Amino acid sequence: MSVLLADVLVWDPSRASGMTGPTDVLVVDDTIAAIGETARAGAPTGARTIDGHEHHVVLPGLVNAHFHSPANHLKGAFRSRPLETFMLYESPADPALRPTPREAYLRTMLGALEMLRTGTTSVQDDAFLMPSPEPEIIDAVMQAYADSGIRATVALDQPELPDTDKLPFLDGLEGLDPEVAAALRAPAPAAAAELLGAYDHLVGTWHGAAGGRLSAAVSISAPQRVSPEYWGALDDLSRAHDLPVFAHVLETRTQRALSVPGTGQDRFAGRSLVQYADDLGLLNDRVNVIHAVWVDDDDLDRIAAAGAVVAHNPVSNLRLGSGVMPFRAMRDRGIPVALGVDEAICDDTVNTWGVVKQAGLVHNVSGRDPEDWPSPAEVLDALWEGGAAAMRRTGRIGRVAVGAQADLAVLDLHAPAFTPFNDLRGQLVYCESGGSVRATLVAGVVVAEGGRVVSVDEAALLAEARELHAARRPALERTWAEADAILPAVDAVVRRAARTDVGMNRWIG
Repeated sequence: MSVLLADVLVWDPSRASGMTGPTDVLVVDDTIAAIGETARAGAPTGARTIDGHEHHVVLPGLVNAHFHSPANHLKGAFRSRPLETFMLYESPADPALRPTPREAYLRTMLGALEMLRTGTTSVQDDAFLMPSPEPEIIDAVMQAYADSGIRATVALDQPELPDTDKLPFLDGLEGLDPEVAAALRAPAPAAAAELLGAYDHLVGTWHGAAGGRLSAAVSISAPQRVSPEYWGALDDLSRAHDLPVFAHVLETRTQRALSVPGTGQDRFAGRSLVQYADDLGLLNDRVNVIHAVWVDDDDLDRIAAAGAVVAHNPVSNLRLGSGVMPFRAMRDRGIPVALGVDEAICDDTVNTWGVVKQAGLVHNVSGRDPEDWPSPAEVLDALWEGGAAAMRRTGRIGRVAVGAQADLAVLDLHAPAFTPFNDLRGQLVYCESGGSVRATLVAGVVVAEGGRVVSVDEAALLAEARELHAARRPALERTWAEADAILPAVDAVVRRAARTDVGMNRWIG
């Protein structure tokens, strides 16, 4: 299949204006074959033409570098809470909530539809498939991504240790209600051997599927949630197949408190989670260091030396009160920064444009010199080049260039966000919300056009998802009531961590 984007403006970060044109872009199969005067002449017979009328700009498709699809059906469901208490409600391992394959397919599709409609072409899904990642559920998630047409890299975000190994300040466990204490001591829903078997299925069945659009990653969830042995096994798998490694690291003050002596987690021996990973030899250039809010200078030096990428999730960090990541300190060290939505219940949408805007705003309250605030060019570099680095696809996505993948978003500069037109970069970061997207292409295929996804029957899927979730609601509410019983114990941990001196502050106000 070939597509000719005719009389379009083309994203070009080397130019002061951020674009060149009007010109033509020729897509052949899944690749950008030509840009400029040779494009139209080289278009094969039967190529589809999309006319840009000299006011549509062709951008790289947006990269959502960090996401959790299993919560797609819960947007707006919860009040804001700190992560540790939020997670009690977010992903219960209750067998009554074990999804059917169709349910897993539909909830995955909800996010894919919203992303494609607003110009996101690539996503890294750190999927927590509770209570365990069974092959048929993995298949349903991957099939949804295959059918939607999006480019997706998927890992299995499953803890391997009980809560007592993940949290500080549980020295008073004996004083808790016996049922609450038992819940905190309960083993993880799936053991390491079962999880590694699930990865065998994911990698063996889906890595490189759909013409290379679908790929696998591995996830430790977080350093405190897994044993060094399991982490090492995943790192071996990552090295063998060149897969990204997803690791939530120092997202919250409570996680920083794990390094404080006397908090009950002696295995960290006073080290931060970054130092711990580095000492294990498991911090490397395949690692996506997710969040990295409560990091210090030594942590950042180690991340930079390892060549790791940081996945920045500013909307989620605000929703959960986690804090503000030190963006400038990372950029000054040359650490690649990517942007992520995180999930639909701590962003409450799956629209990457909101993350772009927040990344351009929240660091302005850092107290630093205004010259250190992120520029629109830096935010867009994180969106595209940082996202490509996180997915280990540098040079293949995140660019509009001959030979790159034809993952593209076509935006109308006559839309309200760009009227009147002043500055492309500034209006992309501060003004655009997805409403200007006129077409989305992934691997050369038009998957969304005119405000709707055309790769699947969007209306039918949304109707089915509404009906299924309504039937699930009573079971969800029961598990939330059960979480209420555990909440005071975990809340006490978070409050004690908030009072603990961790040598830094990432909160504002």
